[in-house]
Amino acid sequence: MADRLYLRHSTDKQTDARQRHALARLIAAGAPVYEDPATSSRILSLHRHGFKQLLDEAAVDDTIRIADAARLFRSVADVIALRPVLIRRGLHLKVESGLLSGIDLAADDPGTKMVVSVLAAVLEFQRDMISENTKEGVAAAAAAGKILGRPAALDEGEVVELVEAYREGAAVKALARQYDIAPKTVRRVLDAAGAREVPNDLSELLDDDDQDDVDDRQEQAAADPVVVVDVPGLVAEHLVDVADDAVRQALDGAQTIRRGQGYSVRVTAPLSVHVAMIEQSSTGLMQSPAGRKAHRIHSDRVTSVRTTG
Repeated sequence: MADRLYLRHSTDKQTDARQRHALARLIAAGAPVYEDPATSSRILSLHRHGFKQLLDEAAVDDTIRIADAARLFRSVADVIALRPVLIRRGLHLKVESGLLSGIDLAADDPGTKMVVSVLAAVLEFQRDMISENTKEGVAAAAAAGKILGRPAALDEGEVVELVEAYREGAAVKALARQYDIAPKTVRRVLDAAGAREVPNDLSELLDDDDQDDVDDRQEQAAADPVVVVDVPGLVAEHLVDVADDAVRQALDGAQTIRRGQGYSVRVTAPLSVHVAMIEQSSTGLMQSPAGRKAHRIHSDRVTSVRTTG
């Protein structure tokens, strides 16, 4: 009997740091690790290189352990294909966290089969709902004439006004405050219009830019402080494959906190990242009472930090 650990993340921009943290005790004990980096959950587990290697090397009564269910499957089809293989080989499958923790998912009994199939169906449904709602939101925004992506800082008329004000003697930082943009943006606009002369001593320009960098960072830190929030485990599971790089990086560096049968993920990140987590997990969480409760707890914790910060 041996433990064999399986890790997977969906893109090359993600890491398996959070999974390794959840499985740290087993890794420290020398359990072999099998990985499928940058592998989509749409690829059935039995078709993944790392997982196939695990099956080839596993012996009867070995236990496959994963940090959370989403690392191995996200659909009913995957569960239906996977369970018979594990049962035939006499293998066990256990999840370290989430709703499926504490259950041998490869147990050959009707109760386990029902539980696994139902929860897998819920995971698949939530994933489809998130995708559907995202597409509908993009379509609605486009129909309303909204421009998707990062908006321009200034419109054409404001650019003309800014350049004229600069030529009449207005300072760069004064213009930045007037138009609520960064001094660097002002300089880019002026340079594009050919309105800014390059000084004879280029060090003057570099020093000015460096000081602006310091000022920008100080202003950003004051407006968007780094705070610590315990994110409910169910919320964290809904954010595993989110497209937001800042959210994924914050979760990858988080600490798992056990609380009885459940767990939280202690995330240290700018306040804006915590707000983004609430927004990006809300749709999927609204589909179940447990999800709504987790969303409410998460929102209350972020609001509390926001109020006292």
